[in-house]
Amino acid sequence: MPLPKEIKEYYTEEDYYALPEGERVELINGVFYDMASPSQLHQEISGHLFRIIGNYIEEKGGKCKVFHAPFDVKLDEKRDTIVQPDISVICDRDKLDGKRCNGAPDWIIEIVSPSSATHDYVRKYNLYKNAKVKEYWQVNPDSKSVVVHRLVNGEYEFEEYSITDTVKPVIYDDLEIDFKDIMDKINS
Repeated sequence: MPLPKEIKEYYTEEDYYALPEGERVELINGVFYDMASPSQLHQEISGHLFRIIGNYIEEKGGKCKVFHAPFDVKLDEKRDTIVQPDISVICDRDKLDGKRCNGAPDWIIEIVSPSSATHDYVRKYNLYKNAKVKEYWQVNPDSKSVVVHRLVNGEYEFEEYSITDTVKPVIYDDLEIDFKDIMDKINS
C-alpha cells in the first residue's frame, strides 16, 4: 500500500478518502490494514452468496439492500474506522448516502482466507459486536466451516456449521443458504 504523504500513527476517514483510487485497505481504530486480493474460491463463494441473497430480496419485494466488497461501511460516528465487508445487508435505507453505509448493517458475511483470519475472527468480530451488527457470518472454506454470530442482549451467541450445511439467517424467516449446493456448483 502506498502510504499517504504524511506518515502518521493515527488516521481518520479524511486520510482514507485521500488515498489513491483503487487502494484496497480498511481503516480500523485509526490504523490502515491492507486487504489482499481475494482468491478465486473466495470470489466464487462471495458471488454465489450475493446472488442468493439479492435474488431473495428482489423476489420478496424486500426493502433491504445487499452489497459486496468493495463497499464502505462506517459502523458508527467514530471517524477512524471504515470497513469493507465481503457482503453487507442493510435494511435501514436511511443509512445509505450514495457513497457508503453509515451505521451497522443488519447482516455481514466475511469469507475468511489464511491472510485475513485474525482480521475476521478478532478485529472485525469485536467491531461488529460493538456496533451491534445483528448477524455476522464467518465462512471459512479452508476449515470448511460457517460460524454464525447472532446478537442477543448486546453479546454474540454463535453456532458453527459445516460448509455443507444449510444455514438460515435470523433477519429472514424463509431464506435458507445451502452451502453444499454452493460448493457443488463451484467444484463442478
